[in-house]
Amino acid sequence: MPHPPYSPPPLDDILEPLAAHFGTMETSVYRGETRLVVPEQDSLEVLELLKDRGFDLLVDVTCVDYLEYRGAKHRYGLVYLLASTTTNQRLTVRVYVDDPAPTIRSAVPLWEAANWLEREVWDLFGIHFAGHPDLRRLVMPEEFAAHPLRKDYPLQGRGERHNFPILTRRDG
Repeated sequence: MPHPPYSPPPLDDILEPLAAHFGTMETSVYRGETRLVVPEQDSLEVLELLKDRGFDLLVDVTCVDYLEYRGAKHRYGLVYLLASTTTNQRLTVRVYVDDPAPTIRSAVPLWEAANWLEREVWDLFGIHFAGHPDLRRLVMPEEFAAHPLRKDYPLQGRGERHNFPILTRRDG
């Protein structure tokens, strides 16, 4: 006899204590995936509480630049994708930061995997992760002065390519 499809427990048991401790937070559900918007000042504590409540896997940290996005109230939206390896639940946590110096506390003390993920976001978007143990370029060369995934970065670049060495290839 086939097993019934797996249905993870509702996230209400996790989200209600968060709301009780930190106040009301914006939540939404889309196609069965829950999203939570957290204020920057509470972000590390919320992530720590979620980890303690079973979201033990940091899947990804990425960023969205909302410059010129219709109706956007903030410039950058950091996205933390969390998963529970025991219940197979997933949760998206979004934290907004703004210019002139977008900064958030590092999640490396919670998940060692955040180390390289935060370095990539810093390198490409310029989001500073306070307390990060080794915040340096990961994708772009150290000499590169800009953050190329920002929406205000010109598509043709700012003339950085003339400093890169020319690679020649031999045929055959």
